[in-house]
Amino acid sequence: MSTPPRVVGSLARTIREHRTLVAGAVAVVAPFALAVGLVPLRHSFADTAAALTFVAVIAAVAILGNRISGLVAITSSAVWFDFYLTRPYDRLTIIHRLDLETTICIVVVGLVVNELAAANRRSYLRASLESDYVKTVHKLAVIVSEEFEVDRVIEFTLQSLVQMLMLRECTFERLASGLPFARIVGDGTVVHVGLQWPTKELGIPGPQAEIVAQWRGVSFGRFVLTPTPGQSVSLERRVVAVALASLAAGAIASDGRNATVARSSDDT
Repeated sequence: MSTPPRVVGSLARTIREHRTLVAGAVAVVAPFALAVGLVPLRHSFADTAAALTFVAVIAAVAILGNRISGLVAITSSAVWFDFYLTRPYDRLTIIHRLDLETTICIVVVGLVVNELAAANRRSYLRASLESDYVKTVHKLAVIVSEEFEVDRVIEFTLQSLVQMLMLRECTFERLASGLPFARIVGDGTVVHVGLQWPTKELGIPGPQAEIVAQWRGVSFGRFVLTPTPGQSVSLERRVVAVALASLAAGAIASDGRNATVARSSDDT
């Protein structure tokens, strides 16, 4: 009797949602189970072949989980390989040089595989984030080109900036008032009291910062940011945030009433 597709789909979703925990459990259990399974064959099964099976388990754990689960799998594999498959058996002792070299190979190759898997995850995450950035800018561009209500454009921009910059709050001021805040400029740099702020390490300076909504050299207001204290924000996120603000400014500029008000205020 075949398993219903709905059950399989539900199980797959559960594994995806808890993949780190699943990988941790596999890292502990799988090497032990593999070693126990190879015990009846340890007199006829080559140590190098057994080592390769352990490396395969390590690779699976490293891909499924994270760097920590990979390290657990490496440690567990080396321990159980030594305990069950090297002489003297059932002891954490290695007396033959070849067995020692094989155990070291498991650890070294496992570390390399673990780092490669971590690098692959970072690349995937980076590509996924870049795709999300493009989707956000594209969606706002579509709204700007199709919507006639500037308020809708500003609302979407505010929501996008909160997510993009991991803010606590974001508001829009048509006519900027009061003292200027720390500002995110066109290239993503944050300028605070005339100096470049190390945003990647310290986060956006507070209690408030700003992005000027500028289109073709004309200011149409500013987005006031309430940052999360100490939250690191990458340069890519900041550049996209400025691009979103510029698109919103373009929408405001296309609205005759709002453009007139902004220009007259700027002239004064």
